[in-house]
Amino acid sequence: MKKYFNLFDLKQKVNIKSEVLSGLTVALALVPEAIAFAMIAGLSPLTGLYAAFTIGLVTSILGGRPGMISGATGAIAVVIVSLAKSHGVEYIFATVVFAGIIQIVAGLLKLGKFIRLVPHPVMYGFVNGLAIVIFLSQIDQFKVADANGALHFMSGSSLVFMLGLVVLTMTIIWGLPKITRAIPSSLMAIIVVSAIVIGFGLDTRTVGDIASVQGGFPPFHIPAVPFTLEAIMVIFPYALIVAAVGLVESLLTLNLIDEITETRGRSNKECVAQGTANVLTGFFSGMGGCAMIGQSLINISSGARARLSGIVASVMLLVFIMFGADLIERLPMAALTGVMIMVAIGTFEWASLKTFNRMPKSDVFVMVLVTLITVFLHNLALAVLIGVIIAALVFAWENAKRIRARKFVDEKGIKHYEIFGPLFFGSVGVFNEKFDVLNDPSEVIIDFSESRVADMSGIEALNKLTERYAKVGKKIHLKHLSPDCRQLLKNADDIIDVNVLEDPNYMVVS
Repeated sequence: MKKYFNLFDLKQKVNIKSEVLSGLTVALALVPEAIAFAMIAGLSPLTGLYAAFTIGLVTSILGGRPGMISGATGAIAVVIVSLAKSHGVEYIFATVVFAGIIQIVAGLLKLGKFIRLVPHPVMYGFVNGLAIVIFLSQIDQFKVADANGALHFMSGSSLVFMLGLVVLTMTIIWGLPKITRAIPSSLMAIIVVSAIVIGFGLDTRTVGDIASVQGGFPPFHIPAVPFTLEAIMVIFPYALIVAAVGLVESLLTLNLIDEITETRGRSNKECVAQGTANVLTGFFSGMGGCAMIGQSLINISSGARARLSGIVASVMLLVFIMFGADLIERLPMAALTGVMIMVAIGTFEWASLKTFNRMPKSDVFVMVLVTLITVFLHNLALAVLIGVIIAALVFAWENAKRIRARKFVDEKGIKHYEIFGPLFFGSVGVFNEKFDVLNDPSEVIIDFSESRVADMSGIEALNKLTERYAKVGKKIHLKHLSPDCRQLLKNADDIIDVNVLEDPNYMVVS
């Protein structure tokens, strides 16, 4: 318990300058994204900004991965948009609170550890899909609305200015680290491009053109939803999906940051932190959210490694909302677009493209499938779930083919079958083919020293095999069963009748 509440590692060397500057950069980049995600969900811009502040602050303090940034996300916006249209914002707040409770329970039950079971091809697909989504989302910044509200690509000087400023931003981000790392390149790019636009009075799109960011401290508000079974039945499915999507995206982002920093975060603690953050943001007029891979990579690439950067980002975002709206609304979208495009380029696992001829075809298929589902459906939980299921089925199929049996008859005329490989639902067919029931002697021993019975299908296979030998008046014994296999047989005692040969090495009871 003491370790759990040890939030700040005082032994960790923290570069205060890097943390503060990284946090400021993230705060600037959070503004247009939070607004955009809120508008995707059909909510007011402040709903997204309040969520970014509350979730970012709570997870930065309580989370299991210092340096990771959380806030309002597109994945959550896509889930709740239909509920917002059908039942309104109050149901969104209640759903976010309910989802947070589910996430807290998941963390307390230590379910976060199961994210470690996600195969690497699924991770590649997840990261590549998100990189493409981040990139594609920036294309809208090159469009303008006509009199009817339809979006069309810019043309003429507007397009030239926009492209030029975006390219300049990307060039600064790419080139500045080669000269100095005294200041985050993303922050310097935003400052330089903003100074050019404001100083020369260039006519280009700004944050203020999207929506106003002027507001106050997030107001405390109990969701005005009737406490009835009917309301709960409406909220619960959305809450479950929000909780699942939020945890999957957060924990996969945590794994990615772990790999980049060569450290290890605490997944169960992150689950509790994400849940606590969503419960609070639901009561403080926020739309809910989870970890943000783009902002997290901006933070990490800027040199942040501690909790301070996330705290600074959240607090500065609130300062922008309350006191700096006029200045923030003058920031050119070209600068923020350039930052996000560079994030997309940095997020994409380019090394995965080189593995197409080296990885098993099944792994390549899983990676591509997860990428496509992420890009076209924007459903990260579904993409990861499908990827894990396919990878697991492929693994089961490959292991099913590996079960083998070595056979010999000893001096007493007893035939021995030494089994190699696991006996489970996928391998029972091959297992049954190994035995010559009609031609075997009256007594047979099956040796499991190099195998194990993994599931109920394996137990049933042994039961059927025993019946086959019994019908022709022959008897089989099981030898060298591991303790967990013996427990499986004991639990299934009512439906299976096999003889376990006593063995002094394993203390097997017949």
